[in-house]
Amino acid sequence: WGPLAALAAVYILTTIINELISNTACAALMTPIAIAAALAVGCDPRPMAMAVLFASSLSFATPIGYQTNLFVYGPGGYKFTDFMKVGIPLNIICCILAMILIPKFWPFS
Repeated sequence: WGPLAALAAVYILTTIINELISNTACAALMTPIAIAAALAVGCDPRPMAMAVLFASSLSFATPIGYQTNLFVYGPGGYKFTDFMKVGIPLNIICCILAMILIPKFWPFS
């Protein structure tokens, strides 16, 4: 399906994993997968690595994905669903922007 579809797949998979584990572990896990995906579709690995970088840094949908989310979770009186209500649309917006901007700054070829 081409490099853009691979980029989207890497970004979305990284985002999902990032909501469950720490951003550092997510980046360490997904970087080799992203590089392999780039080589499989025959494009430069840098855009895929940047997708992992951005997606593993943006954890909005759960309080367990990032330490700062946990800091405000209890004292702020938030519910788990509060993070999902705001975080999922924000993750979608960031994904759309990443699919537009990453290929512009880091071309596939």
